[in-house]
Amino acid sequence: MITEQLLKPRSIVVVGGSNDWHKPGGAVLQHLIETGYRGNLYVVNPKLEMVQGIPSYKDPALLPEVDLAIIVIPAKFVVDVVEILAREKNTRAFIVISAGFSEESKEGKILEERLVQIVNSVNGSLIGPNCIGVLSPFYAGVFTRPIPILHPRGFDFISGSGATACFIMEAGIPIGMRFARVFSVGNSAQTGVEDILQYMDETFDPASSSLNKLLYLETITKPDMLLKHASSLIRKGCKIAAIKAGTSEAGTRAASSHTGALARPDAAVEALFRKAGIVRCFGRNELINVASIFKFPVLKGENIAIITHAGGPAIMLTDALSANGLGVPQLEGPNAVELHKHLHPGSSVANPIDFLATGNAEQLSMIIDYAENKFEEIDGIVVIFGTPGLDRVFNEYGIIDEKMKICKKPIFPILPSVMTAGEEIKDFISWGHTYFPQEVLFAKALARVYYTPPPASLDPEHPPVDEPRIREIIDHATEGFISPAEVEGLLDACQIPRAKEAVVTTPDGLKTAAAELGFPIVMKVVGPVHKSDMGGVVLNVQDEDTLLKEFERMMQIPETTGILLQPMLSGTELFMGAKYEPGFGHLILCGLGGIFIEVLKDTSVGLAPLGLDEALYMIRRLQGYKIIQGIRGRQGVNEEVFAGIMVRLSALLQVAPEIVELDFNPLLGEGDSIVVVDARIRIERRTKDEGRGTREEENEE
Repeated sequence: MITEQLLKPRSIVVVGGSNDWHKPGGAVLQHLIETGYRGNLYVVNPKLEMVQGIPSYKDPALLPEVDLAIIVIPAKFVVDVVEILAREKNTRAFIVISAGFSEESKEGKILEERLVQIVNSVNGSLIGPNCIGVLSPFYAGVFTRPIPILHPRGFDFISGSGATACFIMEAGIPIGMRFARVFSVGNSAQTGVEDILQYMDETFDPASSSLNKLLYLETITKPDMLLKHASSLIRKGCKIAAIKAGTSEAGTRAASSHTGALARPDAAVEALFRKAGIVRCFGRNELINVASIFKFPVLKGENIAIITHAGGPAIMLTDALSANGLGVPQLEGPNAVELHKHLHPGSSVANPIDFLATGNAEQLSMIIDYAENKFEEIDGIVVIFGTPGLDRVFNEYGIIDEKMKICKKPIFPILPSVMTAGEEIKDFISWGHTYFPQEVLFAKALARVYYTPPPASLDPEHPPVDEPRIREIIDHATEGFISPAEVEGLLDACQIPRAKEAVVTTPDGLKTAAAELGFPIVMKVVGPVHKSDMGGVVLNVQDEDTLLKEFERMMQIPETTGILLQPMLSGTELFMGAKYEPGFGHLILCGLGGIFIEVLKDTSVGLAPLGLDEALYMIRRLQGYKIIQGIRGRQGVNEEVFAGIMVRLSALLQVAPEIVELDFNPLLGEGDSIVVVDARIRIERRTKDEGRGTREEENEE
């Protein structure tokens, strides 16, 4: 819960305030005083009557009413102090900086739970414990530095780690990053990253709220909340970048299917972020570069013009942009010839546009104008401009500033001379700009932003399926891997095309089924998990003698309960699967099938419920996508049909949340024809609150 007292407190007490600025209690008080907190400020310290010029109370019971308490005392005393403040002093916001709670011991966890109970009983806010505090326009309630000058259009930053928040601010501020509010949630005992994001969504004002959010998460305890409010904010015009550190315990389970083995520990996070439209980052530098790109106009195409007076960085940038899926097209034709006439001999306009170390501000201005107005194939402009220290570059940076304000295409400044042109860069930042010191990190971040899709629908349209039939099969099935007949029934209920098949247990049944299916035939054992590894799959059986011989052999394989027969089909082998991830719901995977799924492990992951656009995006980001399109004269596979099967699978999972693992491996595709050749489905009964639930359950809530 986020209360007004947390955000705009009229009074603050520092419990554990000190005269020693090197202690957290002293540092918090010092920062409140230095940054000019305008409300009533109190201190609780039983040993002192005055702390940093503020009257000190020996006992919290002696305090007047106070909105916000910032608590920096040993954990064992915190609960009693919070109880007095909550019950007697009408305090409705608490920032507990103290450590020694659930992160340390079972006893600490008990204290933390009691703390939450007290704060919840008065409908209050609790940040922490074990955090660095909160920075808002109304107060600097942190014990750490740096303390940035806050700006309403800066970044809202919510971090599960106080130290990480400090390190990111320290690296971001020197390149021009500004912050609006900073929340360090620590143990997130009551209020976590997701809760604060919810508040930002529900109170969002396009005229005054920050349009950019940064998140650092070590756990995601409320994935539905994160998905809902992140995607809502992005649809309202915000941009969000996030780091998720660590891996989930669920991801380390032993898997009994291809899907289970391929769903990496953080696959659920990856799918969630993509569905929400969050730009995922994997380190502090990447987050800072992505955040900086947020401050520029949106790049509307993939083609970049590089303007430079230094060849080496331009070459490295060209390589990095190309490696990350962005283009640096060669510039030719009359406009290129005309531009070259205005530059010094030896300059190049091919792209990168290198106007040499002797180039001047006038030439820089002209090149930018050509890239903006005459080179229509260009979507964005990068200017790399440093200095060897022979001349000052105030004029050149002034040109970049001027053009950034008037050009429609984004202009990204890479200013590598952070020492030699330090004064010029300081001026550039003072004009309200962010810059990039390193070209390769910039290129990777730009591609990450450009290729992050917009938020997907949280309730996409699904094709109709036979829900009564699905529920009948699931309700009567035994836990574990269900029978081939039950699998067939589920696929048919969803109109997922499958190969004709029959399961036989006797030689007579074998002959009858083979006559109906027709040769050539595929034979597979029923029962063992990995059939191929134990000789449990025989392809291209052409006659009855071979059929009977293989039947006798295969029935001797341990755990075999029968033999499944299918007609021998051909086409590109594809893969599709699903896995239930506790808390997140179902992950859906797709890729190339057969043995390629094990060797290449080239898969895309999405989060159910899945719409057609999401499914197509997943298919198109596969490394083997060109095989699906068709290559070297081989017919490809209709990706719309492939995506449509994925959406039907999503519909099945919505009706049958008991499915915990599912493999379609392979599907065989040729043109518009795609059929499931081998399918395995495992179900597990779970209580209603263990997953994200079906759409019907969510609507009821």
